[in-house]
This record gives sequence, C-alpha cells and structure tokens, in this order.
Amino acid sequence: MGDLSTSWVFENPANQVSGRKKVIPRDSFQNDTGIEDNASHSTTNQTDESENQFPNVEFASPAKLKRQVLRQERRGQRTLELIQQEKETDEQMQEAAIEKSMSFENSVIGKYSIWRRDYESPNADAILKLMRDQIIMAKAYANIAKSKNVTNLYVFLMQQCGENQRVIGKATSDADLPSSALDQAKAMGHALSLAKDELYDCHELAKKFRAMLQSTERKVDGLKKKGTFLIQLAAKTFPKPLHCLSLQLAADYFILGFNEEDAVKEDAIRKKFEDPSLYHYAIFSDNVLATSVVVNSTVLNAKEPQKHVFHIVTDKLNFAAMKMWFRISAPADATIQVENINDFKWLNSSYCSVLRQLESARLKEYYFKANHPSSISAGADNLKYRNPKYLSMLNHLRFYLPEVYPKLEKILFLDDDIVVQKDLAPLWEIDMQGKVNGAVETCKESFHRFDKYLNFSNPKISENFEASACGWAFGMNMFDLKEWRKRNITGIYHYWQDMNEDRTLWKLGSLPPGLITFYNLTYAMERSWHVLGLGYDPALNQTAIENAAVVHYNGNYKPWLGLAFAKYKPYWSKYVEYDNPYLRRCDINE
Repeated sequence: MGDLSTSWVFENPANQVSGRKKVIPRDSFQNDTGIEDNASHSTTNQTDESENQFPNVEFASPAKLKRQVLRQERRGQRTLELIQQEKETDEQMQEAAIEKSMSFENSVIGKYSIWRRDYESPNADAILKLMRDQIIMAKAYANIAKSKNVTNLYVFLMQQCGENQRVIGKATSDADLPSSALDQAKAMGHALSLAKDELYDCHELAKKFRAMLQSTERKVDGLKKKGTFLIQLAAKTFPKPLHCLSLQLAADYFILGFNEEDAVKEDAIRKKFEDPSLYHYAIFSDNVLATSVVVNSTVLNAKEPQKHVFHIVTDKLNFAAMKMWFRISAPADATIQVENINDFKWLNSSYCSVLRQLESARLKEYYFKANHPSSISAGADNLKYRNPKYLSMLNHLRFYLPEVYPKLEKILFLDDDIVVQKDLAPLWEIDMQGKVNGAVETCKESFHRFDKYLNFSNPKISENFEASACGWAFGMNMFDLKEWRKRNITGIYHYWQDMNEDRTLWKLGSLPPGLITFYNLTYAMERSWHVLGLGYDPALNQTAIENAAVVHYNGNYKPWLGLAFAKYKPYWSKYVEYDNPYLRRCDINE
C-alpha cells in the first residue's frame, strides 16, 4: 500500500457491500488511453497481479469508468452552453432596454409624466398619504375633544391639522413635499397618540367617521351639480372669438355696400337654386365658422362640386356676417344661397304651432326657470332645458322644408356640427322605398329607443307607438319632399306639437317630435354614412370614424370649443381656413 502513488484514492469501506476497499485511479478521469490499455490486458494476468500485490484491493470495471468520463464531459458541455445562453440573453435584454429608452418621451410634466406610472416607486407618495390620513384622524379626534370640552387638546389638534395642510400645499407626490414634511408627520403622530390615550372610544370614533363620510358625500354631490352646470354653460356659451368674427364680417358687409350687389347676383343664379337635377343641401345655423366647415368639407370631397347647391338659412343677427363670409371665402365651384329666416313671412304663430308655443310666457318660464333663484338647485336634468337652441326657430325649421323649398324634390339636411369626409352624391341614388326620411339608426340593444325620448306612461304615446322602436339621428338626413307633400308630414308634426303644449308627451328638442312625425316613414341607411358621438364619447372606434362619410360632433364638446376632445378635433380643424385675415384678426387658431 505504501508503494501506491498519490493519484490513487481509497473509497470508504462502509460504502462497499463486500467490505473490501475499491481503488480508482484519478488519471482514468483525465486520460481515456489508460482505460483502453487496461482493457487490453488479459483477465487472468490482471487478476494474478492484483491478488499477489494488492490482495485486499478491487479495481473498477473499464465500462463503468468510461461512463463516468462521458457523464463528466456532458456536464461540462452543458455548463458551457448555459453560460453562453445566459450571456446572449443578457445582451438581448440590454439591446432591448436601450432601444426602448430611446423611444421614451422623457420630459417630466408633473404627475402625468410617463415615468410616474411605470417607473416610480410604488411608495412614492407614502408620506403624502400618511399626512392626509393624519388630518382626517386629527379632525375626528378634535370634534370629540370639542364635544367633551377638552379645549387645549382641540386647539392643539387643529393647529397640527393646519401645519399638515400647509406642508402638503399643492404636492402630488413625496417629491413635491418640503424637507420638513417627515418631521411634521412625526409631530402629528405624537399629537394623535396623545389624543388616542385621552379620547379613544371605538363607538364614538366610528360615529364621528360616519358623520364625516355623510358630509363628504353631500359636498361631492354638490360639486357634481356645479360641474354639470359649468359644462352646460361652457358648451352653450358663444365663444368670444366667434362673436368677434360675426361682428367684423357684418361691419365690413355694410361698409363695403355688398348688400345691394348680392341681390343682383342671386337673381342671376336663381335657376340653380330651384334645379331638381342638382344636389341640394339645407343648413340652418347661426354659426359662421361651423357652417363654413360643413360647406368646405362637402365641396372638397365631392367628385362634381359644380353640381352641389347649399341653401343656408340663418337669423337676422348673423345674416350679414354669413353673407360676407361666403362672398369672400366661398368654394369656387359650388353654388351657395344664404337666406334670413325673418324673411319667411309665412312662418308665423298663426301657422306654426311651435312658434306660438315658443312665444308664450309659460314656456319661457319653463325653459329659463325665472322664479327659481338658483339654476344649480334645479338639478342637472333641468339644466339642458335652458339651452338657447330650443327657443330658436332655426332648430324647428327642418319640419317646414317643402315650404322653404317648394320646387325641390329631394334635399339633404345637414347640421352645422358635422364634417363630410366622402362624396355624398350617391345618397341621391338610394331607393328609399316610399319613405320620407333617410337616416342612420342609433339604437343598440336597449339604448336609444323610443321609450328614451317619449313618455310612454301617457296613453296618447303608448297607444300609437312601440316603446322598443329604434331611434335615429338628425344631423344627416335625406328627405324626399315629394313623398313629404303627398303624406302631409308638416300637418302630422303640427298635430303632435299641439298635443304636447303642456309638455307631457316629451320635454324638449326637435328629435322627439321627429321620431313621432316620421314614425314608420324612415328608411334606415348604412351606419357608415353617419357616425355620431364625437361630441360626447371619447371611446369611439377609430376605424369607424376614418371610414365614415359624415362624422357628427353631437353633444356638448363641440370642435370649436375648448372642451372638444383633442383626438377628434383634427377631423374638423383641417377644413378651417386659419390663414383667413378675419380669423387671424379675431385670434381664431388651432
């Protein structure tokens, strides 16, 4: 045994079943040749030498040694592969991180920075939240202290509340807090600890929190009403730049003496106004800029603009401004007629029931709530009734189209808050199958059906109409004036308008009487002709908007107001002539 070199290792005899020691040469794990040489010796000679020289030693078999070597090689190879794979993964992650970081908008804008949501610590406002919670607890304890005449503690807690509020200021995260914030939070914590030791009563504290919760809910409800009122006010107020535009245009119209010259021009092209072979549009509006967008977008997308005739009706106040605008900015090929609604002498209270109702003192009191000191107290539901458009005859003139255009057979009615994106000439080729009104239906499942607009608790409504009948939209409507006259649609409108003098059938607007008047007389057009909701729904399908022939900004968020949704405004603003000197003079820009 003493003659063996250090390259031989003895295994523990306890691991051997036979009790004899097994010797394994270390060189065999490094040199396969040694194994092969051993395997070449005869079994007899190997046994004799082993027994003579090392009677108590047993050699491992060459096959087993070979397997061990191969296993070791596989482990080494696998280790190298894993190391290489890990290096490649690290390199890929680094490259992806660098590429992603280059695409980030790394400008930090308050709490709306992209870095805040994705990369800030989840506890970035922990101190701020703590201090706000401390204020709530301190006010609760202060009220209890006041009720129990513990004046010193009450004053102390209120002072700490004021300090917390002063330190918080307008902060939106811990980063906005001053360096003294943590010290103040600790001081407030000490104050609350004192208050808890002296005043803590679980029942009393729960009672106080319930009272605070109810008070907060009342405040939130009040703020919601005020918010609704202010949105309605902002939506219905005529913006100062648009008011400036109307004044500038009207002044120049009379100063330059265009009123007499325009009368001569209109006589020369009057035949076009009455030619039924052309494409005629009706637009009733007092908004010069909005009307110009409707006309521009229609003409620019038309394949034969010379065949399109626009009939614009406005009120007396905006007539000169509208005439002046389309004198200096009218599309080259289209024909445009501007009329004053006050020149329709047949449109009077003896013939028009809605005009008679609008002039009544009772209806004005209903719309304006003159006897109520607070507009907000009436509730959000009544705010929309006080919309000036409901008292404007321009809103109801759509029910008198055959009287306004007695020689036309078909006319396309357009609201002033729409934008045309495709050629509308194919609308005149649609077979309306004897219907009077062609419109896009707006009902989806249970939404926008007749029961949303009409009072079906009234038997006059429930006995004549289906509550589940599908509603449709004004804004882009093809009217067959021949069928209109044949069926006396205006007479039907007058009948129901007289029935609703006490406003028990519907409350407001022109859509409910439209649904009634054209009941079973409306042809449903494909939805792609008219996409609605750009004035109230921020989640419309972008593809539907892009593919629509007409997009409609119905709702409070009109594109010419600051309230407009930014992502929808470009569809409208690209048809505004911002380089026009009148627009620049009135500071109307994108």
